[in-house]
Amino acid sequence: MKVFYEKDADLARLEGKTVAMIGYGSQGHAHALNLRDSGVNVVVGLRADSSSRAKAEAEGLRVATVADAAAEGDVIMMTLPDETMADIYHAEIAPQLKAGKYLALAHGFNLHFGCITPPDGVNAFMVAPKGPGHLVRDAYTKGGGVPCLVAVDRDPSGDTLQVALAYAKGIGGGRSGIIETTIREETETDLFGEQAVLCGGLTALMTAAYDTLTEAGYAPEMAYFECIHEMKLIIDLIYEGGITNMRYSVSNTAQFGDLTRGPRLIDEHVRAEMKRVLEEIQSGRFAREWLLEAKAGKPVFNALTRNGEEHPLEATGARLRALMPWLSEKKLVDRSRN
Repeated sequence: MKVFYEKDADLARLEGKTVAMIGYGSQGHAHALNLRDSGVNVVVGLRADSSSRAKAEAEGLRVATVADAAAEGDVIMMTLPDETMADIYHAEIAPQLKAGKYLALAHGFNLHFGCITPPDGVNAFMVAPKGPGHLVRDAYTKGGGVPCLVAVDRDPSGDTLQVALAYAKGIGGGRSGIIETTIREETETDLFGEQAVLCGGLTALMTAAYDTLTEAGYAPEMAYFECIHEMKLIIDLIYEGGITNMRYSVSNTAQFGDLTRGPRLIDEHVRAEMKRVLEEIQSGRFAREWLLEAKAGKPVFNALTRNGEEHPLEATGARLRALMPWLSEKKLVDRSRN
């Protein structure tokens, strides 16, 4: 595994070039602002009626239509949702691509599953920060950076890796490490991590634990604190020094419960289901299911999202967070700005 740092990347590779940032959501706003602050010329490509237009302009960024930004950009970074990216690419970006340009993605989904195939003569790479865009921006403004994955899809110009490293450095990745990988490896591991642990596994586990305690007659506030609120404390310890660091910090009672009861919950049945989830990702089944769901107007997605928002634990959490006003200070996510 190759890891690159600040000294291994040269921002001069972007000198005289314009980066067209297509999209201004979580990742797009962070990339655009970090690159701008690193001295890179950036133009943001948005729909004329995009609600993000005012946010980008308020930050002093230049905004154009998607097609105009793509035409101007030497490096075109797409930070659009996976499910809409291909349609926008074919309609507004592909006609602007010329030999020698660089097409970039912040996640390999559309390249790996064949939704987007750059034309001959166009370079293509991926720079994927290993964290949400709001954290990418926050870390950069504090002098740090979120680690990035970098991969080259095609390299007719012969310098695509160097341009990708410069881009990753520009958004702060060189401060903590830029890891070289492949489009396939990033896409499949990213989807699996989201589904099995970071989003799917974690939220399902916390919800089930909350339900178990409240159904047994315990106060919802106690259930929320024990199974959801304190999760951050544990994750911070693991983030700092691994699972061993967490076990060193907690009580012997907690560690014994961890070691003896955890494997009963995450048993062979769960491991077998994880393998099925991974197989669905590797085969493209999940990608096909998600793209069809999006084309149908996201009925399942919207219904499940509403069910989650209406779960009693969300109301319990809102009541408890109202008692802790410091949680809202210096928030990473401010919907009015990013």
